[in-house]
Amino acid sequence: MSHYHLYAIGNALVDTEYEVSDALLGAMGVSKRHMTLIDTPQRAQLLTHVQGLHARRTGGGSAGNTVVALAQLGGKAFYSCRVADDELGQFYTQDLLANGVATNLSHTRPSAGQTGSCMVLVTPDAERSMCTFLGATSQLDSSALHPQDIAKSRIYYMEGYLAASPTGLQAAVEGRRIALEHRVATALTLSDVSMINFCKAGLEAMIGDGLDYLFANEEEAQTWCGSTDLDTVLAQLAPLAQTVCLTRGPQGCIVLQGDQRTEVPAVPTQAVDTNGAGDMFAGTFLFGITHGLTPARSAALANRTAAAVVSQHGNRLTVSQMQALYTRFQQDPS
Repeated sequence: MSHYHLYAIGNALVDTEYEVSDALLGAMGVSKRHMTLIDTPQRAQLLTHVQGLHARRTGGGSAGNTVVALAQLGGKAFYSCRVADDELGQFYTQDLLANGVATNLSHTRPSAGQTGSCMVLVTPDAERSMCTFLGATSQLDSSALHPQDIAKSRIYYMEGYLAASPTGLQAAVEGRRIALEHRVATALTLSDVSMINFCKAGLEAMIGDGLDYLFANEEEAQTWCGSTDLDTVLAQLAPLAQTVCLTRGPQGCIVLQGDQRTEVPAVPTQAVDTNGAGDMFAGTFLFGITHGLTPARSAALANRTAAAVVSQHGNRLTVSQMQALYTRFQQDPS
């Protein structure tokens, strides 16, 4: 019997979110809609531009958001990551525990240095642009893995951002090997266009000879395939995983299983902040899959939670919000 519904590995990042104008984003030299890795001097320079602006601080990281979403819905999750022995590291560790996520951080001493952080810049069109300082998570390696817990999980999930880190990538691939050895399903999110443009070989290593689940938004999929034609994109993605989830914002999502294509409509909403939408979708979808829902119903539930998170500022919902969404979904036969 599985001990965890989801075991994930990814970058531990504390998000600090700011609402900015397009003009300010341009003045900061930040690539819109994408993730950019920054170092300490760059981070200090960027912070000068947002002095005086209201900031929201939350636990973050792509896979971190995904495991929290699954746990808030009632699933059991384990997260492997790395933080430093500082205030942000303590904040991040307590945030995971408060959301019911088990973690390797409970069994290891934090490292010296700084915990990773991400400046999330949200423009009036609801798009999020991210500047990520990896800090301690750049040293994430195989020591963060709990092989015995991977073996007892239903699904092993990898964050595509780890393709940018040699040790993080090695750890993700090692975890995949352990998962396959114990017949645990494997999953990956492509994470961001920047990872595809600059770290595609790492993503290919995580995919290996195929996955059970692959998550990508439309822009990521188009970049991966080098085409904007939907049929061409789907044809190239289909061999990569048994189930591919292609999210398309207000156009909903497509669940692809071999030659079978299921289009699942979006939930109408007024988006104000797209930060965390893809992570929320993946966590909710995998909750559904591990709790007896079909892929189509799992995607329908995921569309609901993703719509809810983009309708507010911040990358996560509360437990009560998630539980209420799930209860209403269970009462809806459509």
